Amino acid sequence: MIRGPEMNITILDDYQDVVRTLACFSKLAGHRVTVWNDHTDDGEVLAERLKETEALILIRERTPIRAPLIERLPKLRIVSQRSVYPHIDVDALTRNGVILSSDLGPGQPSYATAELTWGLVLAALRHIPREVAALKAGRWQSTIGSGLAGRTLGIYGYGRIGAVVAGYGRAFGMDVQVWGRQSSLARAAADGHRAAADREAFFSQSDVLTLHMRLVAATAGIVTGTDLALMKPTALIVNTSRAGLIEPGALAAALKAGRPGMAAVDVYEQEPVLGANHPLLALDNAVCTPHLGFVERGAYEKQFSGAFDQILAYLAGRPINVVNPGALEAARR
Repeated sequence: MIRGPEMNITILDDYQDVVRTLACFSKLAGHRVTVWNDHTDDGEVLAERLKETEALILIRERTPIRAPLIERLPKLRIVSQRSVYPHIDVDALTRNGVILSSDLGPGQPSYATAELTWGLVLAALRHIPREVAALKAGRWQSTIGSGLAGRTLGIYGYGRIGAVVAGYGRAFGMDVQVWGRQSSLARAAADGHRAAADREAFFSQSDVLTLHMRLVAATAGIVTGTDLALMKPTALIVNTSRAGLIEPGALAAALKAGRPGMAAVDVYEQEPVLGANHPLLALDNAVCTPHLGFVERGAYEKQFSGAFDQILAYLAGRPINVVNPGALEAARR
């Protein structure tokens, strides 16, 4: 285990070049820190960039870290990040004696994601992006929007973020209905929200329907083309969770068919989306943002402060939030 005063630390995918401006960045004072602002999945490029790296800090799931890359990084000792890690080959890290530290503990919901969800609801229903563009182009009032009070908000997945979004809906005077696992429905009922009568009613009655689930094997493609076809032609579906929750190709097809009438999405199957290369970007009834859900200064301070603390704990000989304790034994051999 490295215990020296300096460490080669690399941070990937800092698109906005913001990490060095965070207050918590001072925690890395005295270390050699390299920050990359672009994105690449090219193994050769990554291997060259990371060849001297001892500690690697990831921003969520932006860059996959798989066995072929890990095996080319003999100096790597710790990968530090926050949240889930489907993009990381944990077994390969363990075989190579590399610790994965990732804070998975319960805490506050991601208010940043919940706030963006509500921003997308308002932007889509009031046609805000289109009206801004029209005004800048010299036109005045080119659309007619829809309000929220008295309409039905459907929350699919009543976890920490879903609960916050439901509260926003109530504040806007909406009738909130929930669908999901029995445990989710029970939590929603305890908070004063009603469960939909059944799945068909949930999709057919919601004026705004928003998804708040993790993407795991059980939830992949959980929203199907058949579900979407049940929605009103005036309805809006919002996805700030994961693109894979919706059956591949189903959302674009549904929007072209007119049920639902609108979508607002922040997540895509392959990210980043460059060159406007995604079918939803060609549709007038889709409001699309580039995965901004967690991209907010307060959320970044919390995320990176935790990632930096994990590295400092490792250097102190007391690693925390270790996902693969077997790596500690492999490193000693």
